[in-house]
Amino acid sequence: MGIPSRISLLLLIIISCFTRISANPSVQSFYDEKVLRNDSISIKKASNDYGNIFHEIPSAVLFPSSVKDISGLVTSSNKRSPPFTVAARGRGHSVRGQAMARGGVVVDMTALNKTRRRIRVSRNGKYADVGGEQLWIDVLRATLKRGVAPVSWTDYLYLSVGGTLSNAGISGQSFQRGPQINNVIELDVITGKGEFMTCSRDRNSKLFFAVLGGLGQFGIITRARIILEKAPTRVKWVRLIYSDFSIFTRDQEHLISTNSPNYVEGFLITDENTTNQWRSSFSSPSHQSDIAALLKKQGILYSIELIKYYDNRTASTIDKDFETLLKELNFNPEFIFSADTSLFDFLHRVGDLDSPTGPLESHPWLNLFIPKSRISDFNAGVLATLLPKLNDSSPLLIFYPLNRKKWDDRMSVVIPEEDVFYTLGLLHSSPPNSYQKYDELNSQILGFCKKAGIKVKQYLPNYKSQESG
Repeated sequence: MGIPSRISLLLLIIISCFTRISANPSVQSFYDEKVLRNDSISIKKASNDYGNIFHEIPSAVLFPSSVKDISGLVTSSNKRSPPFTVAARGRGHSVRGQAMARGGVVVDMTALNKTRRRIRVSRNGKYADVGGEQLWIDVLRATLKRGVAPVSWTDYLYLSVGGTLSNAGISGQSFQRGPQINNVIELDVITGKGEFMTCSRDRNSKLFFAVLGGLGQFGIITRARIILEKAPTRVKWVRLIYSDFSIFTRDQEHLISTNSPNYVEGFLITDENTTNQWRSSFSSPSHQSDIAALLKKQGILYSIELIKYYDNRTASTIDKDFETLLKELNFNPEFIFSADTSLFDFLHRVGDLDSPTGPLESHPWLNLFIPKSRISDFNAGVLATLLPKLNDSSPLLIFYPLNRKKWDDRMSVVIPEEDVFYTLGLLHSSPPNSYQKYDELNSQILGFCKKAGIKVKQYLPNYKSQESG
């Protein structure tokens, strides 16, 4: 009677990794510590992600105690014909199964954090060496203790460093500081052959540029040297309301053409609950009911979120500077949401979404990069036409421009060929078995863009073949 395939592969991996040293008692120790597991809990976790749509079952999960364990696994795979699939998993925030490995081995990178926290700030405070498994929230906490911080972030901080650097890592600072991948000095990488290599712009540069934004296809990031600067202490923060799409986009493009704000993002508002939720964080306008009336009339409203950093040195001028900035914009003056908070509280504004209190949801997200020259066409065909069809949902709809000059063309991430392009995030949530209608909308959007000749690029993609990329 044959051994079930999952157990069989598990045994073959163990044998292939350790046959040469089978007499060594450390092999037994390795197995006893359950570095390589196929128990139901480990397999179930590795078969799911934040999207909760795809469920690919691996044969085993590696819980590495060191980087050498990962290198040994990848080397072992290469010695088999055909090699088994290896996928690195950080916090599991992919939404289309990108960190899964059907029939292969998932590497649970968080296990590297079990022995020691791998975050080290340099003596001069100019950079931090950070393990690929570390979360950005922990990087923020560790660096702020030294009065410094990274300059480019994601909106959500409970993501692994290796995960965001394998994509790009964008947020409202990216128009000015570039994506996170542009703010990395050096990497340690396990290549597809299992080799451990240190790389930078000047050393093994092809690997460096390939891995950054490479969707994990060129290697596993085990360490990143991240640029740091002196951290501001406070944030002046506003959200502004617009009822006209062209004015909304014109003001956003004006803001990213200057160095005055430190952060610019935009949102589409399709539900009055959106602005009601802001009231817990902002001093809200007295005309809150008028926003609901305007939304009911318009069907959709727009918001620009912007901030300026300051500290004790600039505290006396921040209000005047901010007032001058707002005078350059054409928002609805009756609806201003404002706040003044610490840098930590602003960057941590989303909180931790990985501890849900309600039922598990699916997240059929679509993230696009759209060339500026076709934004009006995209608005007419998608934002004003297709989105209103989902009148029974209230997704988070993110929409803001980025400057191409802040990106490095040598890196793997694919962006539009224009000086300014927009990012759109359709962040839907649904019950686990009801995501199909949102995926249908996503398909309609991509189909419209193809038919209209709008050369969008998918961000956080899940390509099924080389041709689809």
